[in-house]
Amino acid sequence: MMPFLPHQGRVGMMVSQHRDGELIARAVKLFGIDSLRGSTTRGSLAALRGMVRLYRTGANLAITPDGPQGPKHVVQSGVVELAHQTGAPILPVTYGASRKKVFNSWDHFILPLPFCRVVYIWGEPLFVPSDTDKKGLEEKRLLLQDRLRQITEEADRAFQKAL
Repeated sequence: MMPFLPHQGRVGMMVSQHRDGELIARAVKLFGIDSLRGSTTRGSLAALRGMVRLYRTGANLAITPDGPQGPKHVVQSGVVELAHQTGAPILPVTYGASRKKVFNSWDHFILPLPFCRVVYIWGEPLFVPSDTDKKGLEEKRLLLQDRLRQITEEADRAFQKAL
């Protein structure tokens, strides 16, 4: 559902080099979103460098912060490192759906069903100053993880009353 969010200008999204990543890359291309292939398990440095270069051209960036293999809702360090290198704020975003199929995958991927209602929830932006040390980067990672969990719970609660 994230590609449906309105966006201005160029958007680059980090997409796994794994086989399922190819499907995602093709799908987001239909929405005008560029893919940079890499993840925490394969091609991470090249993808991170590509994301930095793309950001410097004025593009917005998108990352699924828990990586291609999880664990679920555990933010990987790459998103914080990217914000550290670029000075870009991290804007946590999630969504919930009134009717959905939940897959039996590591992340319990959800597929909103046709004609359902969807809610998007934005969290407070998180800034990572360029002088942040390793301990500070870990604190930012944990803070982002906590914010994402909070807004995900909020999105999930949005439709519990409707059930």
